[in-house]
Amino acid sequence: MSARCVMVLGTTSGAGKSWLTTALCRHYARQGLRVAPFKAQNMSNNARVVAGGEMGSAQYFQSLAANAEPDVRMNPLLLKPEADTRSQVVLMGEVSRELSDMPWRGRSEKVWPHITAALDALRADNDVVVIEGAGSPAEINLHASDIVNMRVARHAQARCLLVTDIDRGGAFAHLYGTWALLPEQERALIRGFVLNKFRGDASLLAPAPQMLQDLTGVPVVATLPMWWQHGLPEEDGVFDDRTCAAGAVSTTIAVVAYPRISNLDEFQPLKNVPGVRLVWARTPADCAAVDWIILPGSKATAADLAWLRSQGLDQAVTAHAARGGRVLGICGGLQMLGEALVDTQGIEPMDHGNAPGLGLLPLVTAFEAEKTVRRTTATFGRVEGAWSALSGMTASGYEIHHGLTAQHPAMAAKGDVAREVIPGLAWQNIGGHVLGCYLHGLFEDPAVLQALFGARAPTLETVFDGLAAFLEQHVEPGVLDELIRKD
Repeated sequence: MSARCVMVLGTTSGAGKSWLTTALCRHYARQGLRVAPFKAQNMSNNARVVAGGEMGSAQYFQSLAANAEPDVRMNPLLLKPEADTRSQVVLMGEVSRELSDMPWRGRSEKVWPHITAALDALRADNDVVVIEGAGSPAEINLHASDIVNMRVARHAQARCLLVTDIDRGGAFAHLYGTWALLPEQERALIRGFVLNKFRGDASLLAPAPQMLQDLTGVPVVATLPMWWQHGLPEEDGVFDDRTCAAGAVSTTIAVVAYPRISNLDEFQPLKNVPGVRLVWARTPADCAAVDWIILPGSKATAADLAWLRSQGLDQAVTAHAARGGRVLGICGGLQMLGEALVDTQGIEPMDHGNAPGLGLLPLVTAFEAEKTVRRTTATFGRVEGAWSALSGMTASGYEIHHGLTAQHPAMAAKGDVAREVIPGLAWQNIGGHVLGCYLHGLFEDPAVLQALFGARAPTLETVFDGLAAFLEQHVEPGVLDELIRKD
């Protein structure tokens, strides 16, 4: 195994591990090295379809930053939360019902051989593997069953950076406390501390960095300024609550943020389009005076539809549609737009599977035991009304769903049918302002953005290069080379 391993750990979730890992992947790739990302276990409903099945979106983007072909080995274990106490387990790209039904602590020894095999294979094929941890490595209640942080670091003998979010406050305590709770052999793997999201005059931090180094022997190797608009999707959660737009706002888009929202990273390009303001809708008031409403994907469609109704958002969506406002449903959102959801297989959690839809498209969705996971390229037929700019466009994306959607038979018999603008994948209402499709990734196509907005977002290549340049500017000289120097 030839690869040198660099690992990014965090004092908390949200400290900046994912974007820092992505920046490191692009930095080392720009040095002409063969680079691969790795995260042993990712808990996220943001997933991408690659050869071999599903992998976490963060590692997908990291592989692109590394100029590497996305590979399920880069994220051997993906946990997709379905409820607060249950997740669907995806092992090496495929859903494992056995692991999904197994208690969490019982999984670690069963999956560890798969994790090490994936990591060792990547090390054999590359010069550098950039590893991302999860949460904090100092969760002492989880240390004995750890398969994603220090156990991985020890296996790879990785040189580790520990990053903290200084904007939250308590950064030096977070760094010291995390270091102090680790066993001595694991402390020795930490080569540098990183202060992320700093606002202000960095000289005012003195003498704290030196005091921390005196206590731990570990230097602060970077102080990274706050950077709101770096252009990379967040790994989890609803990006942020900042609803800014570049330039004068011409289009306001509300994305309904239900509890089990999935694949929301596909909306990052909308945040980057000049003149587009993206807001996250959790109440009817959030849908007032918007131009579009998007119902995104969901890991638990019927349960999220029940939440939508409990918040009164169903009425907000139907009222918006009645006024002729644009409504777009993607995957689970498409299923919600129909007349009914039917679950005879027990696929949906919490017995929510059989439910009426919003009734904006005369469709019915039946949940199937077999999960559809595939890359898809499709061409829109004639699209009418508000979405007519999509007519004849070819778009590439991916599908991840259990549902099978078709015309509602009783309504179709009476002549009430939805226009099928992509066979089996996309439909619109007769008025043309409501569109539903199974294709994820539509807004990641520059031609689609140009057609819908008359503008384009920065390319991913531009984003990746910007991340690497930002990191190179703010890391102490020589540190990045030292991390991969052979002993």
